[in-house]
Amino acid sequence: MSIKELAENANHKDFDSKRHQELLDKANEAVANTDVDPRWHPLVHVAPKAGWMNDPNGVCYFNGRYHMFFQHYPYGSKWGPMHWGHATSTDLVTWQRESIALAPSEKYDEDGVWSGTSLVLSEGELAVFYTGNRWVNGEDDTDGKVQTQCLAVSTDGQNFTKLGPILEAPEGVEDIRDPKVWREADRWWMIIGVSAPVEDGPNRGQVWLYSSDDLIDWEFERVLYEDPDPLCYMVECPDFFEMDGKRVLVYCPMTTAPRRGYGQRNGHNNGYAAGDWEPGGEFVVKHEFSQFDWGHHYYAPQSLRVPDGRQIIFGWMGGFELPLASQKDDAWSGHLATPRVLELDDDYVLRATPIAEFAELRDVDNAVVLDEFTLGVDETRELLEDAGPVDIELEVDLTKTSSEQVSLLVNRISDTEYAEVAYDSLSNRVVLDRGKVGSTDRGYRAAPYTGGDVLKLRVIIDRGSVEVIIGDGEHAVSSLVFPREGKRGIALASTGGKIAVNKLAIYPLRSIWA
Repeated sequence: MSIKELAENANHKDFDSKRHQELLDKANEAVANTDVDPRWHPLVHVAPKAGWMNDPNGVCYFNGRYHMFFQHYPYGSKWGPMHWGHATSTDLVTWQRESIALAPSEKYDEDGVWSGTSLVLSEGELAVFYTGNRWVNGEDDTDGKVQTQCLAVSTDGQNFTKLGPILEAPEGVEDIRDPKVWREADRWWMIIGVSAPVEDGPNRGQVWLYSSDDLIDWEFERVLYEDPDPLCYMVECPDFFEMDGKRVLVYCPMTTAPRRGYGQRNGHNNGYAAGDWEPGGEFVVKHEFSQFDWGHHYYAPQSLRVPDGRQIIFGWMGGFELPLASQKDDAWSGHLATPRVLELDDDYVLRATPIAEFAELRDVDNAVVLDEFTLGVDETRELLEDAGPVDIELEVDLTKTSSEQVSLLVNRISDTEYAEVAYDSLSNRVVLDRGKVGSTDRGYRAAPYTGGDVLKLRVIIDRGSVEVIIGDGEHAVSSLVFPREGKRGIALASTGGKIAVNKLAIYPLRSIWA
């Protein structure tokens, strides 16, 4: 399939490229002219220079570069009519901000170029699939919305031609969005997240499967998956891919209320199901929905099979409980999480760890590396008085540890003001607690610990965020953390017992920006 063939068969042939470019120029100028307070703005995570950011979109390897598109509102730090922001990299470590790629310019996407994915058609030809959003009343969703799956093409990954709608919403379906498209068994396949009407009951969150011969005309195949939670009314950002002959469905369930207990605390959460699937058949689930990241701020993950065969996933660190502290005065909101490489074990359990390339950001000459030692009872040991972005590796022998908690105190302004990353032996969970942070964004999240007798934590700290990778990537906890102005120290603390440390290393990180 080529761009020429797609253009010939397209349903929409009156794309106003001049108007689209004018809107892009206006958006890029707004970002360029916005001053951002750097106190929390990320140095080691992808983010636009200014404005709102959410879902990663259309991540691909094209013409020798990785392209990361993302949901972006360039005119302020709050959510608004979505554009596609853009950044590129040659190595997934050092990134370059590019001009905004797509703006809402046509009738079918006039209120937002919403999330989607990309497809490399051939050398030098790229297609992106997205949801065009239009408010019925022209202002907001009070009177409903019209969502249409759309197609745009490019020969350079920078400049796009919109080819218009390729799939209209069925009658009675209002929320249908975030297409993922791929090629398999001589057909094109698409999955979409849907809030599906159910007879005599509330809408249910489902993933619908379509197929096509030409990427223009699509045929409904089946409901591929329904979230098992009856309170899930919508599924967003589905991703579906093969790993070692098995299939993984990553998606974001939206529920009517947060849960009691540790899981799905955010209302809008993330997770995956895994099983077996053959093209055209049913998705046979072998591992029911499991939360992927247990933090306040990890959503809309999207993955990419990179040239060396690894499956790498990218997620958005941003929130739905607004405003965030960075929105109030700092003119930005949201960034991407550290890219993570996925592995699927024989029991269909997914693991995710930071890509190996991320270690290239480490300043090894100025690292703090401590080999085996024991921290005393109720002892707090300062490791760094002041730290910028860092990558921490902690390994503890739990068979020799009597402390009720193994606590890393980060963003430590004083003895009473810090964020805490802790293994709690009573609950057997790893906790990220923001309760003693000086900003208004507090609360804590906790993930189960399943790592055995040797506790391993990988903690990546940026100016305004903390990511905790547990064990060999079985679980993670990622949250935005906004400390007050001042020194941001790091300490290790015990509670009611000793800590037997095998290794503790703190690596300062350089900026990702070229």
